[in-house]
Amino acid sequence: MRISRIKNDKRAFTGLEAAIVLTAFVVVAAVFSYVVLNAGFFTTEKSKEVIHTGVSQATSSIELFGDVIAHGNTSADRVKNITFTLTLTAGKNPVDLTPGRTVISYIDENTYLSNTTWSITWVGETETADNILEFGEKAQITVELEDDGVTLGKNKEFTLEVKPPEGASLTITRTTPSAIDAVMNLH
Repeated sequence: MRISRIKNDKRAFTGLEAAIVLTAFVVVAAVFSYVVLNAGFFTTEKSKEVIHTGVSQATSSIELFGDVIAHGNTSADRVKNITFTLTLTAGKNPVDLTPGRTVISYIDENTYLSNTTWSITWVGETETADNILEFGEKAQITVELEDDGVTLGKNKEFTLEVKPPEGASLTITRTTPSAIDAVMNLH
C-alpha cells in the first residue's frame, strides 16, 4: 500500500515542472531582452548617423569672402558679369568647386537659370592645382550673365545660389544700383 501511495503522489512532479517552467521563462526573458537591447543599440546608432548627416548637410561649408562686384556693359545699360570670392567656413571639409559638380543658379523676378556659366580663379597666397577649395584658399568666381542671355538692368534685385556637391547652398542676394557703371560694388 505504501508503494501505491508513492506512485499516486504527484507533489514531487509539480515542483519539478515548476522549476522547468521557471527556467524556460528565464531563458525566454533573456533572449527577449537581448533582442530588445540589440534593436535599441541599432536604432541609437542609426539615429546618430542621421543626426551627423543632417548637421553636415544643413551647415554651409562655404562662405562669401569680401565684396560682390558687378561689371557693367555701360553701352547696353546692363550687367555683364558678377564676381565674388568664396572661402571655407571654419572647421569644414574641403569643397569641390569643379563646374558641373558645384552649380550656381541665377534668380530674379523674370528669370531663373538652374546652371549658369561661371569660371573660377584662385586668388591669394595659397593657390591650388585642382578645383578643391581647402583651408586657407580663396576662390574667385565670375558668373557670366551676358553669356547666358540674362538682362540684369538697374535697380533690379537678383539672387545667386551656389550649390556645392555636399552641404547647404550659399545664397547671395543683391540689388543693382540706379546707374550701371563699368565696375560696381554691390553691398
